[in-house]
Amino acid sequence: MQEFVEKANILIEALPYIKKFRGQEILIKYGGAALNYEDIRENVLNDLVFMNYVGIRPILIHGGGIMITENLKKQGIQSKFIDGLRVTDKKTIGVVVETLAEINKSIVSDINAFGAKAVGLSGHDAEILTVMKHQASGDVGYVGDVKSVNILPLKELTEFNIIPVVYPVGIDEKGGTYNVNADEAAAKIAVAMGVQKIMVLTNVKGILRDPAEEDSLMSSLHVDEVQQLIDKKIISGGMIPKVKACITALKGNVKKAHIIDGRIKHSLLLEIFTDQGIGTEIYL
Repeated sequence: MQEFVEKANILIEALPYIKKFRGQEILIKYGGAALNYEDIRENVLNDLVFMNYVGIRPILIHGGGIMITENLKKQGIQSKFIDGLRVTDKKTIGVVVETLAEINKSIVSDINAFGAKAVGLSGHDAEILTVMKHQASGDVGYVGDVKSVNILPLKELTEFNIIPVVYPVGIDEKGGTYNVNADEAAAKIAVAMGVQKIMVLTNVKGILRDPAEEDSLMSSLHVDEVQQLIDKKIISGGMIPKVKACITALKGNVKKAHIIDGRIKHSLLLEIFTDQGIGTEIYL
């Protein structure tokens, strides 16, 4: 009997959060290990379906860097990066779009199979992401910085309780196709949509004060501390764009920003529906 009581207590703990977020949009950026391992992927997508069923409106933005690299390698194309950005020539952009579209179709199919309704969108084809060619890192080819976000295709779905699943490819003023960093796309869409919360899934516990120590998790981090941690190499590599995405979202009036471990079973539900939460919350 005690086991059932504990389950009931968990539901009661979730109730105020269901009330708070019901009818509200929450954005999840999904990539890395969470994409590549079937058990993690199933947990993440089931969490989205649960959120959808209790009236929350999730928006999923996904990348696919590892799979893009693998597909380029199969075609004899060596991946090159400058400042963390993939150098993208005409042949590469074709592989990027093809790979992301394939991932997108698979995610949408899985969400629908789990019982919710999802629709896949390209930032280019749906004209969600208008970009300009990235210049700050030199010539990296068809890589774009987001100039504006068209939220209409997303709103048309969330208002009918349909989950938008977006892959980060943008369009310039001439109709050209550009690769967009998925973290940047997630942040800009979160701001434009005015979501209540952005959650960035990764394959570590969150931000660790000592990257070698799993127990050194920083449960919260003020934006003013970030640059110092980058300078000290505590925040480094792929974590930098994730943290910067959270800061962009917060400065654009998104209320909450979290970096959480997608490897933890039902990590999204633990963050949204429990008092303690998980991962690292970044705050203004």
